[in-house]
Amino acid sequence: MYNSQLRTLVCVADCGSFTRAAEKLFISPNAVMKQINALEDRLGLVLLERSSRGVRLTGAGRSIYEDAQRLFDFSREAVARARRLAASGKPAFRVGASLLNPCTIFMDLWREIGDAFPQYAVHIVPFEDARGGILAEIGALGDKFDFLTGACDSGAWLSRCNFYRLGSYRLCCAVPKGHRLARKKKLRLEDLYGECLMMGARGDSFSVDRVRDALERQPQIGIEDTSRFYDIDVFNACPPNRILLSLECWKDVHPSLASIPVDWDFSVPYGLLYPLEPGTHVRRFLAVLERRRSGKKAGK
Repeated sequence: MYNSQLRTLVCVADCGSFTRAAEKLFISPNAVMKQINALEDRLGLVLLERSSRGVRLTGAGRSIYEDAQRLFDFSREAVARARRLAASGKPAFRVGASLLNPCTIFMDLWREIGDAFPQYAVHIVPFEDARGGILAEIGALGDKFDFLTGACDSGAWLSRCNFYRLGSYRLCCAVPKGHRLARKKKLRLEDLYGECLMMGARGDSFSVDRVRDALERQPQIGIEDTSRFYDIDVFNACPPNRILLSLECWKDVHPSLASIPVDWDFSVPYGLLYPLEPGTHVRRFLAVLERRRSGKKAGK
């Protein structure tokens, strides 16, 4: 349920050497080193400091290590929940969760309206945000998931699912921490003069295209296309002399980037993604949610 290279990193850090980690993992020291090198190449980060006395985590490595421990705990809990549900036969809402699209939004809603579904549980289903596979994950709504949550105004996504809007996330700038702008609390448009802003290619997101339209009227600001669909590799690929268009909800995604709000009025809607042909339980969940939200608005 998670990248095995992360398990190797944690084992090496705990053991303090490749050799001891290899003994514990029942593989060769060379295989351990290859896995760590592959993980560092994939992330674009140095995770371990090597010396004659052994190895120790870098600052970035410590961040990945701590997040990996949380991921392991999450995976164990997800498997345990699935086994309990299988044993009890209790129906469940299957909710997808990933690094960029966690299930926090759904769980907050569940705390509000879960009392209307006493016979149901929530089954969290981990998935990856990988650019090459995200459309297949969206298309799995109804089979693998009942709901996904997150920001969405992608035309490609919305051709494969329905969307219930809950609010919006502000678009911001992810700035490399060594960049001249990294210490700013908020950016003005003029701060971006002389910089190059990476953003999703035109034609899929209305919100991102609005930002592009505004910036194209500012010749002092460069624009560079990146993937329309973000995954961790998009953040890894942001070079020290570039700035990445991002979302406020992704402020803690990458330890080498600082998320800074911008003095502009651009945002992306977020909410629940659900199947094009939703089942009865999904329709009922949305109906209860709509009644509760309408009741709150009427009570104001």
